Amino acid sequence: MGEGWGVRKVWVIGGAAVGLGLSFVMLLVVGVYVVAGNLLNGVEGATKNLAKGSVPAAYSALVQKWGNLCPAINPALLAAQLYQESGFNPRAQSAAAAQGIAQFIPGTWATHGIDGNGDGVRDVWDPNDAIPSAASYDCQLASYVKDVPGNISDNMLAAYNAGAYAVIKYKGVPPYAETQNYVKTITTLEDSFAAPVSRLSPTKQAAGAITYAQNKLGTPYLWGGNGTAQDGGRFDCSGLTKAAYASVGITLPRVANDQYNAGPHPSRNELLPGDLVFFSTDLSNSRAIHHVGIYVGGGYMIDAPYTGAVIRFDPIDSADYFGATRVTEDGAKALPTTV
Repeated sequence: MGEGWGVRKVWVIGGAAVGLGLSFVMLLVVGVYVVAGNLLNGVEGATKNLAKGSVPAAYSALVQKWGNLCPAINPALLAAQLYQESGFNPRAQSAAAAQGIAQFIPGTWATHGIDGNGDGVRDVWDPNDAIPSAASYDCQLASYVKDVPGNISDNMLAAYNAGAYAVIKYKGVPPYAETQNYVKTITTLEDSFAAPVSRLSPTKQAAGAITYAQNKLGTPYLWGGNGTAQDGGRFDCSGLTKAAYASVGITLPRVANDQYNAGPHPSRNELLPGDLVFFSTDLSNSRAIHHVGIYVGGGYMIDAPYTGAVIRFDPIDSADYFGATRVTEDGAKALPTTV
């Protein structure tokens, strides 16, 4: 995603702001590690409710309600499954004939689909049925493996992937690479859908990502630009953030609304340099994100704004400010390649 930053009023005053910004960025980047020591104390173990807008508004209440169906799941975990399976697309269909937002294959739907909205029809294409069915199926699997040692949610996810018999046989997550990766992926994605209950640690790659973006200041914007020679070294908004984190070894998705899921979400007053900051046409829906920048502190970001502009410093406080993501290596690796 790149174009769409729109015609918001820009407050940065030409080259003077860039010059001043270069100095404050370096101070703030150093400050990432100084401030970090004061941000690591928090409360653990709270219910994992959904982060702001992480689930499209049309499905948020369903995920919040049915994500509390049994102790083995929570709203953030259920959201992570749905995102991994379909990207919240109720019309998704895979080559293996998996259908709908929860990607049930016909045989599993026939035995485990429920009429979630009570209209007398079990419709795999209707999220009002499919989301409750996904939660119900998870909880049923959890009941099958409830006596297996280990984490009940991990064992439930393993049963979803490999079958309950394998989990029982191996007394936990079985030694299958696919299953182990599935469990790790979903539990990592869970953090990107959960509202944080404690202060979030900074990432060691943040300073490097800012340095990369800072070195691109003044580069003309290009819709779809990735900074390659073919693009003349130009970027759009998510092309810049992708390249900045690639420079420190983290691979992000190409578009902004998927980059939002690359880690947990600090609140506005907890932002640190290196956080990605997002802007959306619908403040209740991360899938409507249209712009992203790299926070540098002091209420400013480095971003590639729109056609005709250059990479520059811009203020983040505007009516369409959506939220932020503290990018993590595991969070980025867990993101599906296509959703």
